[in-house]
Amino acid sequence: METSVRILDTIPVTHNVRHYRLERPKGYDFTPGQATEVSIDRDDWRDRKRPFTFTCLPDADTLEFTIKSYFDHTGVTNELWSLGAGDHLILRDVWGTIQYKGPGTFIAGGAGVTPFIAILRHLNATGKLAGNRLIASHRTEQDIILRDEFEAMEGLDVLWTLTEDPKSSLLQERIDAGFLENHVPDLNQNFYLCGPDPMVKDLRGLLDEAGADVGNVTWEK
Repeated sequence: METSVRILDTIPVTHNVRHYRLERPKGYDFTPGQATEVSIDRDDWRDRKRPFTFTCLPDADTLEFTIKSYFDHTGVTNELWSLGAGDHLILRDVWGTIQYKGPGTFIAGGAGVTPFIAILRHLNATGKLAGNRLIASHRTEQDIILRDEFEAMEGLDVLWTLTEDPKSSLLQERIDAGFLENHVPDLNQNFYLCGPDPMVKDLRGLLDEAGADVGNVTWEK
């Protein structure tokens, strides 16, 4: 299934991240954490598919994606930055990525936080956020995605850590074995991982070595 939908507006989130609000086709449903393959409805771009996770609530009247653009190469996300209200994107079938299995710790690297947005928003909207934690690693404080929104979610414990911003007062640590030992003492819980592939692979191994139950670790496959 392919359908072309109109962009209603774009909303800045950070210096290189935007919300893209779209028309919602009738009967086009998803659960928090699911994604679809998206193309730009322009000549030479329709066959260039990229997976993006829905970041709106599942019962919203419109659809939303929260997308980071990479300006250092001429790819889809760079081209998306040139779009605005009235332009069109092509959506395809919805498929499952990260599914919520119960309270736990969400660990994200950079734009890897995007699959968690709809999940955490939905838990917040339904009063089921207690017992969840978000750990997000970014290069700089300026790169943090939806900081104010996450910090305002009652019941969500949030820990930011930065890798290239020594002037910030936030934690300055990479997420490695020492980080997990110091900041994630409870391994008997659910873990949700998303970020660059090497980071996710390393974290899966580190959690396994530390004694976490691999059956409780969910990641974007």
